[in-house]
Amino acid sequence: MLRAFALEVEDDLLTALEPILAQSPFRHMVTPGGFRMSVAMTNCGAVGWVTDRSGYFYSPTDPACGRPWPPIPVAFALLAMRAAERAGYRGFAPDACLINRYDPGSKLSLHQDRDERDLAAPIVSVSLGLPATFLFGGLTRKDPQQRLWLVHGDVVVWGGLARLAYHGVAPLKQGHHPRMGSHRVNLTFRKAL
Repeated sequence: MLRAFALEVEDDLLTALEPILAQSPFRHMVTPGGFRMSVAMTNCGAVGWVTDRSGYFYSPTDPACGRPWPPIPVAFALLAMRAAERAGYRGFAPDACLINRYDPGSKLSLHQDRDERDLAAPIVSVSLGLPATFLFGGLTRKDPQQRLWLVHGDVVVWGGLARLAYHGVAPLKQGHHPRMGSHRVNLTFRKAL
């Protein structure tokens, strides 16, 4: 847990986010079971994480427009690499960044990040906007969970034995953030290829 780690580059992150959203706007994807996800998503990087009726997978193109995802901005990559190094994962070079937007009431059910080819690389998660309760469990869905309160600028890094830990986000509460309004945006960096 790296409290306030992203605050010093907050302006760079928010500026870099704008062209990504202009090219590949947030959308609510549909799971293989036919459920609309409550979290709105987009991606940047060599590949982007997507879900549809056929499954969960990484795609080099945005299915909404058929073009490659926007590249990971330098400000994003530098923050992810610095955070990973601070947490003991030297040499992390993300090739995918899943960007989630949470509106009040939206949540992310407990899940494992296991669609990546390189499970030795950590996950780097950056919180922007409204505070949220991050749920971090064990290697089975039934393991006890820690409840971590995340605020704007916090970064969480996990890997090693915890790389496949179940995690999620409790329903987002109403609120207003001076820079992000009534939303929480999460940048999740991964080595997918």
